Amino acid sequence: MCGRYALALRPSQIRQQFQDYNIPVDDAPEDEGDDAPRQSYNFAPGYHGMVYRVDVGDRGSAHREVATTATTSDRKELEERSQDQEADVSSDGLTNSAIQEPSSFGEDKETSSNSRPQYKLQSMKWGLIPFWTKRNPDYAAVLKTINCRDDSLAQPGGMWNTMKKGKRCIVVVEGFYEWLKKGPKEKVPHYVKRKDGKLMLLAGLWDCVTYEDNGQRLYTYTIITTSSNEQLRFLHDRMPVVLEPGSEEMKAWLDPKRHEWSAELQTILKPYRGELEVYPVSKDVGKVGNNSPTFVIPVASKENKLNIANFFQQKGAAGKVKPEATVKKEGGDEEKKTVEELQKTTDDGGMDTSGKGIKREAESPSPSEAPPTKKAVTGSVSPVKARLKISATKNPVRSPAKGKGKGDGSQKITKFFGNSA
Repeated sequence: MCGRYALALRPSQIRQQFQDYNIPVDDAPEDEGDDAPRQSYNFAPGYHGMVYRVDVGDRGSAHREVATTATTSDRKELEERSQDQEADVSSDGLTNSAIQEPSSFGEDKETSSNSRPQYKLQSMKWGLIPFWTKRNPDYAAVLKTINCRDDSLAQPGGMWNTMKKGKRCIVVVEGFYEWLKKGPKEKVPHYVKRKDGKLMLLAGLWDCVTYEDNGQRLYTYTIITTSSNEQLRFLHDRMPVVLEPGSEEMKAWLDPKRHEWSAELQTILKPYRGELEVYPVSKDVGKVGNNSPTFVIPVASKENKLNIANFFQQKGAAGKVKPEATVKKEGGDEEKKTVEELQKTTDDGGMDTSGKGIKREAESPSPSEAPPTKKAVTGSVSPVKARLKISATKNPVRSPAKGKGKGDGSQKITKFFGNSA
């Protein structure tokens, strides 16, 4: 199963990576505009993604082969046979009662047998809509065709019959999401990507449909799934088919000359054998419409600012920072020193080399700073209050003693309430 993936790269970036893999790209959409695919860390069904395919026209390579090899009578017979097959297939809610396959094949591009096929990157909508569909289906119907099981392709006929013969493609993603069921109501999203950091190239099928009511032409695709490998079996029993960039399997999958389904093509659809990275990510990815680069970052990663463990770890690391103190130098200048620097100070105001603080004795005040006598304080000689020596254990201002203070405005609290009564 693959119901959500990540692709936040622009077409030019994808094209450059394909060239780095020695994969030819003869045409690609612009980074901006109507034909540009969507860029999202939370890619959902219905979005326009990036598909890589052979440029053989909208009818696929199988129809092109009929146009170049079959006689007029053969073409008519093949078209009628195709109509009979497709009309009998239920397409999960998609209309298929009347097939309107054109008899003209002039739209297909001619390719010389001596030259290689032309390859293109193309923006398509995720959720395959077969070419025989008359009207735009609803979202629920499209959800049923976002994936195609590999075992369904092994059966003759079926709704995938035309696509598997001549409309095979590669779906470009950076990684995909899968949800681990931990309980009846709890699901933990996991992100899966290649360990080497390369793009994930998924086997897919595509089609082109034109609606009767408005004549709109729409390109759509589906992702093929197979059994999970050992690394992902704990997460889900299905996974997308991942092809190695530039491999022989990828070339065979896209080969336009293979216009008939074969056992060789079927063997390509197998679990991925390379190494993957799998880790839990934010549950916010579960809501369609949310989009954030943090969706592809592990929950336990130091890069994830939303991780509560990282929050406390940062707090702990902050406590290990060497404290600084501001020290006044001669002349009134100030400088900051760490505790280690203060420990090396040998004057009376510093600390000894053992790291223990030196007890400082209270300095004797100068005559000008000497505390005034009681007479000087209570008298009217000096209106300026002198600074008193502050003791760490005694309060310099004493409360009035019991029985005293009559006439100075102080009295017992019980007496106060007695008077007020």
